[in-house]
Amino acid sequence: MRTAKRVIQAVWPSMSMSTAPPLRVVLDTNVLLSLYVFADSRFASLRSKIESGDWLALTRDDCLAEFRRVLGYPIFSLAEPQQDHAFVSYLDYAHCHGTVSAMAIPLPRCSDRDDQKFLELARDGKAAWLVTSDKALLKLARRDRLHGLFRILTPEAALHLSADR
Repeated sequence: MRTAKRVIQAVWPSMSMSTAPPLRVVLDTNVLLSLYVFADSRFASLRSKIESGDWLALTRDDCLAEFRRVLGYPIFSLAEPQQDHAFVSYLDYAHCHGTVSAMAIPLPRCSDRDDQKFLELARDGKAAWLVTSDKALLKLARRDRLHGLFRILTPEAALHLSADR
């Protein structure tokens, strides 16, 4: 078996030998900007986890619409082709989760109503993690109100925990 594994890895070095299902994650817009616009090298391995299939990035239409809209903000000075490239690069690997559970478990209210959709997506998509740098979402993590549903993590914490997986 070891020989077969070495042969497979020699032929397909990027192929994961793990049979574990991918970790289901939700990434908020700020994290997407770090990964797909600024290519923040501190978080490059997070993007690699998505592109290798180790993580399943969950999204839905309103989250995608927000990412698309934010890409066009003048502060980022992104030409339309750059915006398109960032958006499509994420969309190529993202899994759109459109259903809302009829028997949805109640969620705490985020102080920033625009961020509630990420909580809902994490719940409805059965995500293990919601990766964010947003203060309002991180405040909910400190209150531990989502125990048993999913964890809210900073990108740094996700990096640390993903190294253990």
